[in-house]
Amino acid sequence: MFKKLVFILSVLLLLAACGGSEGDVEPTAAPTNPPETAPTEAPPTEAPAPIEEAVTPSDGAVTSLEDVKTAVIQIEAEGTFRDPEQGLLLNAAGRGSGLIIDPSGIAITNNHVVAGAALLKVWVGGESEPRNAKILGVSECSDLAVIDIEGDGYPYLSWYDGDLSVGLDVYAAGFPLGDPEYTLTRGIISKERADGETGWASVDYVIQHDATINPGNSGGPLVTADGQIVGVNYAGASGVDQYFSIARDEAIAISDILRQGQDYESIGINGRAIADPESGLYGIWVSSVESGTPADKAGVQPGDIITQLEGLVLSTDGTMADYCDILRTREATDTMAIEVLRYDTQEVLAGQLNGDPLAQRYSFAQELQEEVAAEPAGDSGSAVPQSYTYRTVSDDSGLLVVDVPEQWGDVDGSAWTVDGEAIGVSVKAAPNINDFDNTWTTPGVFFAASASIAEQMSVNDVLDAFDFSADCQYQGRTDYSDEVFTGVYDVWSNCGGQGSTLLTLSAMPQTQDYTVLVITQIVSDADLEALDYILNSFNVVAGE
Repeated sequence: MFKKLVFILSVLLLLAACGGSEGDVEPTAAPTNPPETAPTEAPPTEAPAPIEEAVTPSDGAVTSLEDVKTAVIQIEAEGTFRDPEQGLLLNAAGRGSGLIIDPSGIAITNNHVVAGAALLKVWVGGESEPRNAKILGVSECSDLAVIDIEGDGYPYLSWYDGDLSVGLDVYAAGFPLGDPEYTLTRGIISKERADGETGWASVDYVIQHDATINPGNSGGPLVTADGQIVGVNYAGASGVDQYFSIARDEAIAISDILRQGQDYESIGINGRAIADPESGLYGIWVSSVESGTPADKAGVQPGDIITQLEGLVLSTDGTMADYCDILRTREATDTMAIEVLRYDTQEVLAGQLNGDPLAQRYSFAQELQEEVAAEPAGDSGSAVPQSYTYRTVSDDSGLLVVDVPEQWGDVDGSAWTVDGEAIGVSVKAAPNINDFDNTWTTPGVFFAASASIAEQMSVNDVLDAFDFSADCQYQGRTDYSDEVFTGVYDVWSNCGGQGSTLLTLSAMPQTQDYTVLVITQIVSDADLEALDYILNSFNVVAGE
C-alpha cells in the first residue's frame, strides 16, 4: 500500500491450470499450481444487466441429448508461462472443453482454459483436423471466456429456461483428460447455490451436481435431457463426488459482454491464489501477462506474486475473493495501488495500475534477514508467531493512524514529548509496553512524526540523540529511501545479550517539512516483516 500523509500542507506519504486441469479441485480448496494462460485487455466493470429470461431454442439449435456432441468442442491452448514449481514453460499446451452457442462459431469455455494463449486449436464435432479460433473476451473472476471459431453454420446449444432446482437430471459433456473421444456422464443437481470461490475464480454461487467431470471437462456444458444448457462446468472434487458448474444466468450475462470483444473483471493476468501460512506468503501468482493491459503497463511480469491491491493483502483465505471484490468496485481505468513480490529476486515492488509503474520498495525484512534470528530472542515465556495479522490504531488525538500487529495489543497514543514539551504525534504498540520499554525480549514499535523537529535537526542529528551502546552492539548507519521518504537508520544487535535487534530510523519526505522517527525492537523475523508493514501503512492527518 502507499503511505499517505495529509500534513498541514497535504503531502502524500507512505504492500486452474491450463486446459481445464482444475477439473478435480474443489472451489474452496487452497491452490496448488497456477493456471498457464492469461486474459487479454482490461474490461469495463459495470455489473451485467439482470437476465429477464433465458434464450429459447430456434431453428438449428440442438434439441436432443444425442446431438449435444455436435456442438461441444475440444480446445487446445498453447503459450509460454511461468509455473511456481516447474519454472518457465515454453510452448506449453493444455486441453479443455467448450460449447458453441451461435451458428457463427461463437463458443463459451473457461477463462483458465484459454486465457493468455498464443494459439488456440479447436476440434468441432469429432473432426480429425483442428480449426483456428480467437479469443473475444475473458473474465478472470467469473472464469468464463468467449471465443470465435473460424467458419459458420455450426450446430449450437440453447439455454434451458426452466428452474434450476435440486433433483433436475443433468448431463456433463466434454473431453476429459485430453482424450479426443467425447464423453457424457449423468447426474442430478444436488445444490442450487454452492460456494463459487476458488483459487482461480470468484463466483458468488455455482450449481453443485454429481455428473462426473475430470480435468479436461473444464468449459464444457452441463445440459438437460433435451440438450439445453444448465451451466458451464469448471471445477470438481472427485473424491467426494461433488462437481460444480457456473450457473446459466451468470454464464449468459457475462458471455453477452465478452462476445462484444470486452474483457470483464480483469487486469490482464493469468493468476492463481496462493496461501502459505508457514511463510506468511499470500497473493496471486502470475503465470502470464497480456500485452497492453493495465498489469503489463504497470510492469507486472510472469512469476510475480501480487501481494496487495489497493492496500489489501490478497488471498489470505486461499481464494480470489478479495482480489475480485476489489475489481468489482473499480472501473477498468481507475488507478489502483499494487504491490508485488518478484519471486525470482525476492524484490518487493510497489506501483499503480493505470498510474505509476512498479518500482522497488525498501524492505527491512530483506535487508536485515541475516542479522535477525528466525527464533524469538531470549526467553520471553510465550511463543512469537511466524507471521502477524494487523489492525489499525491511532494516537490519542486521532491524527496519526497506523497498522500494527493484532498481537501487539498494548497501545499508547500519547503525544511525542521531549523534556515534558509536546513536539508531535506518536503511537507506541507492543504485546506489553512496560516489557517493551524495560526488557530486550519483547517486540514493539514507537512511531512519531513532528514538524518542529524538522525545523531544528537533520535526520542524522535525530539518530545521534539515541545511544544504546551500553547494551547493544552498534552495526552502523545506513541510508534509507523509498518512494516518499529519504533518511538514515541505525542497527543495534544482540541487545542485552538476548540476541534481539533494535532499529532506529529517522526520515523526511521530499518537502522536508516534518520528520518521522521509528524505534522498533525486533525479536524474530516476523517483527521485521511487521516493520515493513508499519512503514507502509501509516497516515498522519495533522501535526505539531
